[in-house]
Amino acid sequence: MVNKKMLVIVNPLSGKAKMKNELMGVCQIFSEGGYDVSVYPTKSRGDATEKTKSLNQGEYEIIVVCGGDGTLNEVITGLMEANLHITIGYIPAGTLNEWSSGLKISRNIKKAAKDIISGQIINLDIGKFGDKYFSYTASFGAFTEASYSAPQNVKNILGQAAYFFEGIKSLGNIKPIHLKFLFDDKEIEGDYLFGAVSNSMSVGGIVKFKENTVKLNDGFFEVVLIKKPTNLAVFQNTIDGILKKDYNREGIEFFHTNSVTVLSDNDLSWTLDGEYAAGTDKLTITNIHSAINLIVPSEDTNQTKLNNDSLT
Repeated sequence: MVNKKMLVIVNPLSGKAKMKNELMGVCQIFSEGGYDVSVYPTKSRGDATEKTKSLNQGEYEIIVVCGGDGTLNEVITGLMEANLHITIGYIPAGTLNEWSSGLKISRNIKKAAKDIISGQIINLDIGKFGDKYFSYTASFGAFTEASYSAPQNVKNILGQAAYFFEGIKSLGNIKPIHLKFLFDDKEIEGDYLFGAVSNSMSVGGIVKFKENTVKLNDGFFEVVLIKKPTNLAVFQNTIDGILKKDYNREGIEFFHTNSVTVLSDNDLSWTLDGEYAAGTDKLTITNIHSAINLIVPSEDTNQTKLNNDSLT
């Protein structure tokens, strides 16, 4: 019997660098599962993209990403830019790992590895942001800068709290941004404190959605925009709505769309899957329907509300 080939792309600096101690055990799990395993440790930001782009279709059956959401983004970007169709397995080893939480992928490294062997393949949408890609969110405004400005060593020590503390530091500098949004033959315009175009159950660990609101392969984004409050009472009502996952409150714009164009007077800074991205005065964000194949735990596939195919 000829074993299938697997490439494990590891970010050795993700999270608390715990993959360094777990990697041998993970590779043993994959080997016992019938795979010839190759390991590639990333050397710098963007390296996972370049490595993925260098592959040939059919060279590997599976690419396993061991790292944070940023490393996963790089691998997805490489697949999209090279027009490769290779199934992805994900072992979350970063600080936040927001996207994987919504897919019920275990934070226990060995459990996640075993689930890749026994799991199910699902099709997932991803986003195109100008000429870049994102797996779960493109956001701007309040708190978004915290995800890429907090130093890695602080993230490693404090975990998710690092994002909160970094966000608190920036609160005094938040200014409303005047923007216009074009989508589905509609147009809205105003001053906004925060915005997210997402394909995820949550954004930034703060903006969360009810399970019946989000489907990750329906071809649509969820868009949340927080307006500049007209008074303190409106702002308190807006915050209460966010905490209770009620986006029909005054001060909040919430809608589903497969494409949105954002117009701004000045170039707007964005965050793509936790990493900084420069915007332009006119930017179109498009949903690419069922763009990638991802392995998720078999026992959780009914909860993800997706169309699945068996891996085995």
